[in-house]
Amino acid sequence: MTLEYSHKIDIIKAEAQRLGFDACGIVSAAEVADKEFFKSWLENGSAKDISYMGNHFEKRMDPRLLVENAKSIIVVALNYFPAKFIPSANPLFSYYAYGKDYHEVLKDKLRELYCFIDREICNISGRIFVDSAPVLERYWAVRAGIGFVGKNTQLIIPNKGSYFFIGEIISDLNIESFPNIIVNKCGSCTNCIEACPANALEKPCFLNAEKCLSYQTIENKGDLSPQTKENIGNRVYGCDVCQMVCPHNRFAKPNQTPEFYPSEEFLSLDLAKLKSLTEEDFKRIFKNSPVKRAGYKGLKRNIDDINMSHN
Repeated sequence: MTLEYSHKIDIIKAEAQRLGFDACGIVSAAEVADKEFFKSWLENGSAKDISYMGNHFEKRMDPRLLVENAKSIIVVALNYFPAKFIPSANPLFSYYAYGKDYHEVLKDKLRELYCFIDREICNISGRIFVDSAPVLERYWAVRAGIGFVGKNTQLIIPNKGSYFFIGEIISDLNIESFPNIIVNKCGSCTNCIEACPANALEKPCFLNAEKCLSYQTIENKGDLSPQTKENIGNRVYGCDVCQMVCPHNRFAKPNQTPEFYPSEEFLSLDLAKLKSLTEEDFKRIFKNSPVKRAGYKGLKRNIDDINMSHN
């Protein structure tokens, strides 16, 4: 890496930090090195009913096919770990759903970073991505030197944990960057595998998405299976168990992004309030929330099926 490239990278990382991102890395755009693992995961049925994961496979495997003339990928991470939590006696929502929809929050910050680069470093042409296109986000975060993928399949940032959203700028910014890749630091720990309430982590770094309670309570639009009803406990939207038991998350600190702060009304949603939730209530409370993805009917289905005595 030349001094000029290094200087540009330092400037970009400093601006990313100023904008509130907790990590930033840059890597040269290239074909995914271990595409056969992902292909095998799709073909053996572990991604059943998440058909979009197999769409645009070649573009997913090579960002240069997704963004014309792509030369580099800037990867950022933004903390969402909350400072205030839903009372444990109440039905639980995944931490990532406590505040405003992360897609918009990250995109706004990434647009600012994009404009800064275009204005202060050089004219660029590219696209911004936040969990909404055929991009292997965790793979590129690892390649950019931000963290490693743990046995729970989550991106883990050393000394920070795994409660992070990921976003990317894929562009024609010509910066040769091949950062050091952080090796897996899970060691012999199997907390996540043993604690998963649905046994969805069938082996280290391998998730059976169909079993996962996050998939079942968010993506599944049909009835919950008897097994899922048995496993769901008091979770009405998503599941954080594999992260909650992870030793790396002892380093998690409350996020500093106001858009992710939960409202008092949200934190007060006990079982009685959720049971009586109307569609108008849903639209008001979750107007700008990721919970909209499940929809009113999906959330009500989950509320009807939870078992408050089994969590």
